[in-house]
Amino acid sequence: MTQPLLTDRTALAKNRARAQAEALFLHDMAREEAEDRTAFVNRTFTSPAVVTPFAQAWDGFMEGAVCVPDEDVLDLQPGAHDLVIHAMGLHWANDPVGQLIQCRRALQDDGLLIAITLGGQTLHELRAVLAEAEAQVAGGLSPRVAPMGEIRDLGGLLQRAGLALPVADVVPLTAQYRDLWHLMRDLRAMGEANALQSRLRRPARRALFETADSLYKGHFTNSEGRIPATFELVCLTAWAPSETQQKPLRPGSAKSRLADALKVPETKLPD
Repeated sequence: MTQPLLTDRTALAKNRARAQAEALFLHDMAREEAEDRTAFVNRTFTSPAVVTPFAQAWDGFMEGAVCVPDEDVLDLQPGAHDLVIHAMGLHWANDPVGQLIQCRRALQDDGLLIAITLGGQTLHELRAVLAEAEAQVAGGLSPRVAPMGEIRDLGGLLQRAGLALPVADVVPLTAQYRDLWHLMRDLRAMGEANALQSRLRRPARRALFETADSLYKGHFTNSEGRIPATFELVCLTAWAPSETQQKPLRPGSAKSRLADALKVPETKLPD
């Protein structure tokens, strides 16, 4: 049975082609996070690769870095890289596990993967008001904001992809906008407009967005009279398996007791 597609890749490509460089602040943040994480690693990377829909955001990132688009099949050679960064594309991937597996195959033994994607709390305000508005105006719901994984689920993808020593953490960001129209224009300028395969193919009624704007302002307006929009960057790091990596000890293999090390009496738990 063929798995249904999440993303209309043709529509996504058209959305990204209309993106504006000054609106790619999330990609700038992703780059900063990748730079911070590689700086903490005591290693010089000599063959890095970046999977990104916007190669210009990674100009001059690291000497010798190659950039490839986040297509369903990544243009990466097996075992060719000691660092792979998958930046801001997993939330549109039809097969996110497959994307990570391809990254792992492109890594040398003990190579580092950094994947940065939008997490489940991203645009939760917009998602809520559009759903409420559509229920009021149209009497039903339609897909308008891409589903995005929660950090626990995204972290689990690393293990499913066969990567070692997985770590997942969140970088939250709240942007402020004048109104719903301002936010929607910014999303289009980011290349993040609706590209869901199951989206409605006819224009939405203006009344829907007017209602959603009113609900957004009523539910979320802050003290400055602006509406907030949450963006959640989930940063995933893991390593290609290697025999040289540290491994956890086998349960029961300890040669000394914790109580002795802490110099406290050992107390047995009740049955």
